[in-house]
Amino acid sequence: MTAIWAGIDAGKAHHHCVVIDETGKRLLSRRVANDESELLQLLADVLALGDEVIWGIDLADGGAALVIDLLLSHRQYTLYIPGMAVNRASEGYRGAGKTDAKDAAIIADQARVRRDLHPLRPGDELVTELKILTVHRRDLIEDRPRVINRLRGHLTGIFPALERALDLTNAGPLVLLTGYQTPAAIRRAGARRLETWLRNRKVRGAGELAQAAVTAADSQHTSVTGEKPTAQLVHTLAKEVMRLNEQVTAVDKLIEARFREHKHAEVITSMPGVGPLLGAEFVAATGEDMAPFGTPDRLAGFAGVAPAPRDSGKISGNLHRPKRYSRSLQRVFYTSALISIRSCDESRRFYDRKRAEGKRHTQAVLALARRRVNVLWALLRDGRRYEAIPPVTVAA
Repeated sequence: MTAIWAGIDAGKAHHHCVVIDETGKRLLSRRVANDESELLQLLADVLALGDEVIWGIDLADGGAALVIDLLLSHRQYTLYIPGMAVNRASEGYRGAGKTDAKDAAIIADQARVRRDLHPLRPGDELVTELKILTVHRRDLIEDRPRVINRLRGHLTGIFPALERALDLTNAGPLVLLTGYQTPAAIRRAGARRLETWLRNRKVRGAGELAQAAVTAADSQHTSVTGEKPTAQLVHTLAKEVMRLNEQVTAVDKLIEARFREHKHAEVITSMPGVGPLLGAEFVAATGEDMAPFGTPDRLAGFAGVAPAPRDSGKISGNLHRPKRYSRSLQRVFYTSALISIRSCDESRRFYDRKRAEGKRHTQAVLALARRRVNVLWALLRDGRRYEAIPPVTVAA
């Protein structure tokens, strides 16, 4: 049986594939478009070169989604090699240059010699959908502060007193700015009329907000140069922040509805501090299958809540935070640990004990997050919900 290894350096529009044999000799090197017909032809040509093919690829989604699905649908054994691993491995190969063909050859050779690479598996439709939705939600959440900062900058330029008086993370001040942006406009409206205008738009605390705006307007009687176009920008940006808030709310509802359909939804959310959104992020980050991790220790390492050793020579016991881990999964365990400190007596006692041992706040929360990995692992393994008091087995 002839074994060969095929490495794919994935891109958005094109991929480069290099095939090597057991000696490292190149059997094929080809650039192909990210197109189904060309990829199927590449698959047929590679399969004709050997009896057993092991594929390696440096992307697990995005532009590589089509080629991965084609390989998995044809039952091809495919290994994922992170781009950072390929970059570091390239230092051990001849030549200082970097090309797609060289990267593809390195991927193929790494697939040939390494035994610690994770195979890609066909994705569950629900898990894939949760992954797409959670990434989209994260993009919206990250966009919102940028827009708010631009809004604050423009408002400070024409009306600094109002910018100081408003909390632009709340809905009411944003509604106010869609109608009134300048001191003169607010003074003309007056507190009573402004309050009525806000109430008609279902703003909570309309009276207090209107009074705060009028007080700010009374402190500034100067019209700043460029006030009119800047006021229009403030109006536009306030609308944009409101639109982002509406999109986040809609995505949250969709994520929660889809997550509730997951077979482990009740088990995951039974953990104190884990709601539907964090539960969906956990499923999206792990793919719901714990088998590839093998042990809770490996899951903790992947989540970045377990320290990694940095020993050398006579130095031992030197631990540090790992550099390679899932940021989204770390956020799930860290955030849920923070929430559980306020809502779960057991978590609070554990946190207080770590603090009494001299650990800083962040260290104590990470220690709690690490412990929660073991608990969630056991719950998923046994298929049971979290209970604060373990069940007592009564002897027959």
